[in-house]
Amino acid sequence: MPIPDDGYPRAAAVSPRLQVASRTASTNADLVSAVSEGAAQEWPHLSVLLTTDQTAGRGRLDRSWTTPPGTALAVSVLVRVPGIPLAARGWIPLLAGAAMTRAIDARMRGTGHTARLKWPNDVLVDGLKICGILAEVTTDPDAIVVGAGVNTTMTRSDLPVTTATSFTTLGVEPDDDAMLADYLRALDEQLAALAAAHGDAAAAGVHGEVEALCSTVGREVIVALPDGSELAGVAEMIDKDGRLVVAGRAVSAGDVVHVR
Repeated sequence: MPIPDDGYPRAAAVSPRLQVASRTASTNADLVSAVSEGAAQEWPHLSVLLTTDQTAGRGRLDRSWTTPPGTALAVSVLVRVPGIPLAARGWIPLLAGAAMTRAIDARMRGTGHTARLKWPNDVLVDGLKICGILAEVTTDPDAIVVGAGVNTTMTRSDLPVTTATSFTTLGVEPDDDAMLADYLRALDEQLAALAAAHGDAAAAGVHGEVEALCSTVGREVIVALPDGSELAGVAEMIDKDGRLVVAGRAVSAGDVVHVR
């Protein structure tokens, strides 16, 4: 899907700055660089940099994320979180995943498809990945860049793996502007709630919301841990720090496979 002629008016009504790049290597890298180079005041909270032609995107664990031009939306959002204690900022990627899950699910209403969150922050539709999220710190300790890549008009042959999907392959017409506006509103609301609760995710209500949206909880899973080992068992819950508890062990990072 090319950049629409009228831009993204709904999203622009939510964001104080929405900038569209016709083509770039990585919206996350560009936004992190802009903040690090002293242009922080030019990018207020909830600023957006997006493109439909990203040539060197990155996912978690430094994986590459590339798509044919015009078939996916790469969007990076700068969030300023001085009111959220450092110890609670691990929730930010999860909140972004929950916000995007809600935004995508809104586009699926009436289609027979359902969007769910896969811990920590992938969005699945009918069990297949449609969106991934990567949060990165900047030189400003209170500014975090949250990047998301959404498969919009990718055909089945465009999809990089059989476990991925897109709006087009699902037979759903994408509406990037409406989806992005919903995502920004939900993300901002959840961050504000977490800040108001001084980082207590349960008191903020975001812990319960993330867990309710998460299809990983209650499933048999295999987690590939950063040290190369694997952990298998039932994903019992998400704990107060946002970690996934599998077979009694809390996991803060790792690749999760849902065992069918």
